[in-house]
This record gives sequence, C-alpha cells and structure tokens, in this order.
Amino acid sequence: MSRTTLILLAAGGSAAMLAGAFGFQYIGGLPPCELCLWQRWPHAAAIVIGALALMVRGVVLPLLGAAAALTTGALGVYHTGVERKWWPGPTSCTGSGDGLSGLSGSDLLNFDAAPKVVMCDQVAWQMLGLSMASWNALAAFAFALLWVLAARASLRH
Repeated sequence: MSRTTLILLAAGGSAAMLAGAFGFQYIGGLPPCELCLWQRWPHAAAIVIGALALMVRGVVLPLLGAAAALTTGALGVYHTGVERKWWPGPTSCTGSGDGLSGLSGSDLLNFDAAPKVVMCDQVAWQMLGLSMASWNALAAFAFALLWVLAARASLRH
C-alpha cells in the first residue's frame, strides 16, 4: 500500500472512532466517563497529524501518528483493566461510594444540581464481551501498525 493510503486508513480510522464515540454519546445517550474522554484526545491528534502528513513528506509525522495511536491504545488497555477490576482507576470516576466521609454537613445539604459523574469502572456498552475501551485499544493498535507502515513507506521514497 502507498504511504498516502496508509495515512488515510490510520487517520480515517481515528476519525471513525471519534465519530462513533460522539454517536454513542449524543445519539445513543451514553455519556463518556473521564477515561473515555482521555482516549478521544489522541484520536483527535492523529487526525491532525494525518492531515499534515498528507502534505509533508518524511517519517516524523507518521511516527507521531503511531505514538498517538499507541497512546489511545494504552489508555484503552488501562480503562479495560479498570472496568474489569484488575487495577484501580482514577478516584474522580471510580469507587465504592464510601467517599462521604470527606463531606461536611453543608455539602450534604446542598441541593444544587451537581453534574452526574459517569463511573469509569462500569461498562456502559459491550459487544462480544468487549467494552468500548477494549475495542478502542484493539483498533488503536491496528492504527499504530498502519502508521508504522506509513513511516516505513516514507523511508523508501
């Protein structure tokens, strides 16, 4: 495959993942947790890197694209581990509900509508036993391979 095709596939894959994430959020009614949001940023970076790599020759941008894909893939693996209780997640979006001890009486009596926290350790959707975070990781590692192949193709020209 040509460098251009590989870049289009990798960056287009990230664009498709972001479109899917926003679709689940705004059409499917599944708001993202904090870790889900973290996983979106490297996809956005990969899209920008892909656009630049189509205009600028060289190996640096495809390698940056691979780094972005590996970053969101690693975040997806981390999030999967949090969902499966293999390791703890951020305290801002995980827990057992025993965090009331740090609240004062005025905190408990404050009835202002606080935004609902989406828990990172709860699976909102799954397919074939894999959560969105797991699918993100698998797709991201495939995109990283495409970016590496694009970098290799850059060296040939």
